[in-house]
Amino acid sequence: MRRTITRAGVALLASAWLVAAAQSPAVDPKQADLATAQAAQQLSQPLNNQPVWKEVRSGAQQYTSLPGRETSVLIQPEGQTWRAVRNGQASVYGGWLLVVVVLSIAAYYWRRGSIPLSEPPTGRKVRRFTTGERVIHWATAIAFVALAVSGLVILFGKNVLLPLIGYTLFSWLALLAKNLHNFVGPVFVVCTILMFLAFVRDNVWQQGDAEWIRKGGGLLKGEHVPSHRFNFGEKSWFWFGVVFLGIVVGVSGLVLDFPNFEQTRATMQIANIVHLVAAIVFIGLSLGHIYMGTVGVDGALESMRSGYVDETWAKEHHEYWYNDIKAGKIPAGDEAEPPMRHRPA
Repeated sequence: MRRTITRAGVALLASAWLVAAAQSPAVDPKQADLATAQAAQQLSQPLNNQPVWKEVRSGAQQYTSLPGRETSVLIQPEGQTWRAVRNGQASVYGGWLLVVVVLSIAAYYWRRGSIPLSEPPTGRKVRRFTTGERVIHWATAIAFVALAVSGLVILFGKNVLLPLIGYTLFSWLALLAKNLHNFVGPVFVVCTILMFLAFVRDNVWQQGDAEWIRKGGGLLKGEHVPSHRFNFGEKSWFWFGVVFLGIVVGVSGLVLDFPNFEQTRATMQIANIVHLVAAIVFIGLSLGHIYMGTVGVDGALESMRSGYVDETWAKEHHEYWYNDIKAGKIPAGDEAEPPMRHRPA
């Protein structure tokens, strides 16, 4: 009895909507006849009116009293295409790309290990990064890690984490990841701009970069390849990773983060796929950068932690830069500690 009343109510509401649409001044006589026929069909086949749903799914403008873009489009069929790409090719290939990167880094570490100094440290310290540069770098790094982890939870959590931790815990984790991602995103955009301003001067093409490319930075054979303050590998990471991918994920992320600017659903879907693909590549490249800056090269982490490196490290990894410091071509800066000092015995 209740089911019969419900179906009758739905049919009555649908009939009223279609009749009202048919009587609208904006609808021509043919559309009015079609609406009347559809209303009659809805009475005989409630909730199974194929012409109605075909028209709704066509993307044609429907009647609405709500202001705004696309408020008159009830169903956007392209959303199914976006869902298939996002949950299919983009996530599957992106996931395997990250797996390959992690395995490649592990294989390189197993084969080469951490790159040590060929000569013992002298105890004399050379300033590599100022306090301001380190603050900007660490702020960007923390924001990036927060976005990367939360983004991976959002993208892969349903298939990877949900079977392991269950619905309750995963729901809280997904909610945390979503809010963290949304609020940290604009912070990362600001940090990216500051990173560009802080390091662009030393990331231009210089003499010696061609030799670094020709020898692959000495990463495979272990040979000494002199470079300036940043070698060509670090410059490539700066321009392609920090600048280009930073702009791509930043702009596409802002489009997704602020839908109140009335972006269309198609714009949001394109931005989502662009954001996803660029973020996966960004994370993959960052794993290589993080590896080289921590366990991959002895002394590299110390340079960003304290701002200073040993004189031997500076000479072996960035000899041109070290020679410029000795020649006085690089100013000492305004920090309390000089650019080169002796460690007490």
